[in-house]
Formats: sequence, structure tokens, C-alpha cells
Amino acid sequence: MRAGDAARWTAALLVATLGLAGCHLIKSPPQPPPTTPPHFVLGGSYQADGMWFYPRPQFDLDETGLAVVTTRTSGLTADGEAADPTALAAAHPTLPLPALARVTNLDTGLQVLVRVNDRGPGRRGRMMALTPRAIALLGGGGATLLRVRMQVVEPESRQMAAELTAVEAPPVPIAAAPPGEVKAEALAPPPGIRQAAARPLATGPLQKSVAAASAGAPVPLRLPEQVWQGPPHPGALYVELATFSKLAAAEDMRRRFARLGAQTSTSYEAPRESAYRVRIGPLPDVAAADAALTRALAAGVADPRILVE
Repeated sequence: MRAGDAARWTAALLVATLGLAGCHLIKSPPQPPPTTPPHFVLGGSYQADGMWFYPRPQFDLDETGLAVVTTRTSGLTADGEAADPTALAAAHPTLPLPALARVTNLDTGLQVLVRVNDRGPGRRGRMMALTPRAIALLGGGGATLLRVRMQVVEPESRQMAAELTAVEAPPVPIAAAPPGEVKAEALAPPPGIRQAAARPLATGPLQKSVAAASAGAPVPLRLPEQVWQGPPHPGALYVELATFSKLAAAEDMRRRFARLGAQTSTSYEAPRESAYRVRIGPLPDVAAADAALTRALAAGVADPRILVE
């Protein structure tokens, strides 16, 4: 190698070495993912476990179904709150977030208020997910599945929505909750928990410990642990295919899905638009309800659900 070539080679090697050293020196440490403060979330439609869900601002929802234990124990909920398995919180597939809801264990009659702040449970046939603490206060013991009624508390839920800034967050990954059987006993609330007399769903401000000292005060992020004892209402399982305002439409659907065991029933307590119901049941257990739900989906039913009645 000639002297000039050697010099140029040495210079190029030095530049490359300095460049590598420079890259090493300016390398930044990994940054944590950005977070947002608690915010109002509705979001668009999404699919989970083969079913489509359509979030909507439904502040008067009153429904029965199966509740499972939430799988989210850390990180942030869909509305930006810190996930806490020891709090009275819940996940729901379509409610506006956050919302306040009264949940009743239909087998024990025990009731608690929960803050609905997450999407889930992401499994067909499951109405909502509850934290382990909420399950325990409802008398679930070590159960992973409860038959429950959920009633949204409308005034406070609307207030919570009005107080927070709306954020259209990206879809949150939803982990499927493990399957399980209904296990519940008429257990007393855990020691140290205040027990209050059962009363109808609130139509105005809740008790001071829940909604603070005056009407319109913010609902706390962490709800106090209160348990109400109401009468048990154990019910049978059904798969509801659809509801109608007119009997002729309900009968038409019943004939289309007669091979699945569909029947038409009437509810005089339901709103007029859902007075006529097409459903399968009663079903003997959760496994049978899950199987009927799967058959309904395969047959083309758009939005079947498991309910307790």
C-alpha cells in the first residue's frame, strides 16, 4: 500500500470510529409511554371474541347477566385511571366511561356501587367484569363468575361525563376472562365493612359518603366500601336473540330461529320498543347458555346475549 493510500485509509477509519463513538454518546434512554389524565371515553365499535360491540351514551342502562373477575390488575384503564384490583371498579363493553353503577349479586341480594372505568371483559356472553374486591363484597368468595344485575346511576354518571374532557383514545386490547361456573353463597360482608339497608336505585344525589356533602360534588375516584343487603333474586339463564316493539316482528324472528328453540315472550315492565322478546331458555347452567349463544351466532343472530331472569 502506498503512503498516500495508507494515510487516506487511516483517516477514513478514524472518522468511522469517531462517528460510532458519537452515536453511542447521543443515544437516548427509552422513554416511558405517554399517559393521559382521567378522561371521558365512548369510542367506536370494536370486535372481541367474535362479537361486535357498539359503545353508546346509555345512562339509564338496567340489565342482568354474568359478571367475571377483571384481568386488568395494573396499568391504566380505558379512561386513563390507575387500575386497582382492591377498588370498587368494573369494566363494561359499551357504557360511557366513567360511569357509576349499582351491582347486585342476584344469588345473595348483596349490592355495591362500582365505578365503571374500563372496557371489557372481552368475552362473549359476559356482561361485565368486576375487581376481586367488588366480587368479595358481593359475597362471591372465591367465585370467578356471578349472576348479577347492573343499574347505571344516571344523575351521577351524567355528571361524571360532564366534568371530564372527552378523548377518543385508540382501542384498548381486551384480554378474555377465564371461564368458570356460578358459585355463590349467602355470605355476610367481610369484617369491617359497613352494611346499609337496601333501597331502590337512587334518583337523586347518593349518600354523602358517595357523592360528597352536597349535590353536584364530584364522585370520588375511589368509592367507599359500602354493602347493601337486598332480597335475593336467583334466576334462570336465557339467551336473548332480540327485542321488538311489535309482536309480528318478534314472531317472524322466532320462526326463523325455531330450530334453536327460540320462543316469544312479553314483558309488561319493559319499554314499548322492547316489549316483545325472542329468547332461548330457560337453560340449566352456564355451559348450556354458552353453547346456545354460540349456536345463535353461527346461525346469524347479530347481537345475542345471556341474561338472568
